[in-house]
Amino acid sequence: MSDATPAPTSVPTRGRSSAPRRATVVVVGAGQAGLSAAHHLARRGFGSALDDPDPDGDAAHTLVVLDADDRPGGAWQHRWESLHMGTVNGIFDLPGMPLPPVDPDEPSRDAVPRYFAAYEERARLPIVRPVRVTAVRAVDDDPGGDLLVETTAGTWLTRAVVNATGTWNTPVVPDLPGRELFAGLQRHSRDYRRASDFTGRRVAIVGGGISAVQLLEEVSRVATTLWYTRREPVFLDHDFTQSLDGVDVERRVAADAAEGRPPASIVSYTGLGWTSYAVQARRRGVLTRRPMFTALGPHHVVEADGSSTSVDAVIWATGFRADLDHLDPLRLRGPLGGVPLVGTRARADERVHLIGYGPSQSTVGANRAGRAAAVALVQRLGAGTGAARR
Repeated sequence: MSDATPAPTSVPTRGRSSAPRRATVVVVGAGQAGLSAAHHLARRGFGSALDDPDPDGDAAHTLVVLDADDRPGGAWQHRWESLHMGTVNGIFDLPGMPLPPVDPDEPSRDAVPRYFAAYEERARLPIVRPVRVTAVRAVDDDPGGDLLVETTAGTWLTRAVVNATGTWNTPVVPDLPGRELFAGLQRHSRDYRRASDFTGRRVAIVGGGISAVQLLEEVSRVATTLWYTRREPVFLDHDFTQSLDGVDVERRVAADAAEGRPPASIVSYTGLGWTSYAVQARRRGVLTRRPMFTALGPHHVVEADGSSTSVDAVIWATGFRADLDHLDPLRLRGPLGGVPLVGTRARADERVHLIGYGPSQSTVGANRAGRAAAVALVQRLGAGTGAARR
């Protein structure tokens, strides 16, 4: 990939306007899923809502993408420095533009945002940033009526919302007794930057997923580490994405999403693979799991057996939950706590599609979901007769 980052095609947020602007479809989020959806909608004749000089006009089908970040890259731009392209779990090409060859030693936080920026420039997608969506509401009681999208930079009226907000802004930290009393350093994996921040410390790393194992291997090179998980991790000798097991996993995740169970981590369905960093951690003798501690003190954790172990820092590699609070006014959640889906559509409201959610959390899944949402919206809104722009 070239070292030059293309100038973004997105436009900055404007001052808050009293009158809502209008777009036929509002896509929330410009990560892999959001860019995929915008691409497929544009190919089916949706033009830019930013080109319409009349804020109340809806003569043609239009779209806009609202992104909370300052620049392209989605959550990738926030990853820790040592996560290189050679060790990421896999990045699937965005639709219509293959990922160029990259240096496996380049940080993913640099390479992927550069790729996303080039994609936005080439596709000329109507992206507004930085703007955070604070709420989505129905304008009236008509189930097919408009939705009002409230943001930090004004409001939008729309006929449909494609939600692609992912999970990065909603980290999960267990509410254990004494956590607020702990005097040492606490970091969620979302806020982790580099191993050197923990040099010479005794570090409790909490979590049974891929990130926990990556951080365990890395931090253990400069610190004393103790690895805690709620359940015994299961390591597999094969890559589930290349086997029939991967198909079965996708079906199971999709079934849970359809029934409205909150999305769990993919690792909870698949187990852990023997990646290079897992193998290194095992060889160095640090891949030794302890049962989850039950509480924290100012300078220690309380082990499952009641004993105490002194620690100077805790890294919570405990995952994320779906970033959906802005959709709460629509009452989409089911009794199990998640949003029941029919394909990508919320079962409770045909105007809302969730992508990068449940079975589409992976990059390849996000691409598929973006296309599926676009096809469903074309069928519902009667669009799609226009020629593709690319």
